[in-house]
Amino acid sequence: MSKFMDELRDKIRVKQYAYKTEKTYLDWVERFIRFHGLRHPNEMGKGEIEAFVTNLAKTGVSASTQNQALAAVLFMYRAMFEREFEGIEAVRAKKSTHVPTVLTVDEMKRVLCRLHGVYHMIGYMLYGSGMRLMECMRLRVKDVDLELRTITLRDTKSNRDRVTVLPNAVIEPLKLHLAKVKAQHEEDLSKGFGSVEMPGALGRKYPNAEYEWGWQYVFPASQYSRDPRSGVVRRHHLFETSVQKAVRKAAKEAGIVKPVGPHTFRHSFATHLLQGGTDIRKIQELLGHQDLKTTMVYTHVAGIGAGVKSPLDSMVISDPAGL
Repeated sequence: MSKFMDELRDKIRVKQYAYKTEKTYLDWVERFIRFHGLRHPNEMGKGEIEAFVTNLAKTGVSASTQNQALAAVLFMYRAMFEREFEGIEAVRAKKSTHVPTVLTVDEMKRVLCRLHGVYHMIGYMLYGSGMRLMECMRLRVKDVDLELRTITLRDTKSNRDRVTVLPNAVIEPLKLHLAKVKAQHEEDLSKGFGSVEMPGALGRKYPNAEYEWGWQYVFPASQYSRDPRSGVVRRHHLFETSVQKAVRKAAKEAGIVKPVGPHTFRHSFATHLLQGGTDIRKIQELLGHQDLKTTMVYTHVAGIGAGVKSPLDSMVISDPAGL
């Protein structure tokens, strides 16, 4: 099976998929093969795919996880055997609708002021622009416009570029941060390093661009690491897990019992804009949602507590403490 998986890995890399996607696809394909007793994939077909996907639903995985597994297996058949399967009939995992966790403005302030160092800047950027965590981690210097106060996001979940707002409050601190990052980059260059991973096929098209300042990450890692695919030693972007830990720690120190993570900042950004009167379609554009229904969930959060009066509050209670 190892030879087959190596060939599949090569097919994935030709498509220039992210390393995280590569690992995920390989994992699902291996699980598919093992589920069917190590049979060769080309000996199987639609029935075996449906059985595998149905079994995932029975084990209680989420709808998104089930879709991810199906996408990986279908990619394998297209890439390795030029086989297409339509109308996959399987028991599908139920889609769950969760109301997003949102912080009040006061809670947001309490968390932000307990973030330190580079995490303080990242927190301001996430809440101030509505970026997803990985969009922030992969942000390049050239895509931050300090004059126009905009951030251009190119490596997005929907694979479509979008522009969001760069908050005025971070302009000056961001200038200082970028000056430090640039000094670090120049030192890396003097040591024979200083390259950065290029998106897609741009590395081949522009062979020297990987050393240019504009292509560097806004939030680079503090240490060098070896690229698992190319073997090149260089700075990756800051690992997202370190941001997640810093945010959880700050929320705990702020005394907030809600489950808080970096994505909570994005939810709060959207909700606070909505409460402030920003048009829902503008918020959809800033968040990069393809479907307005996805953005509409914030109307439920913003509506409760803003103009909705509980019937209990209309009653005259002589001794509320006696409840």
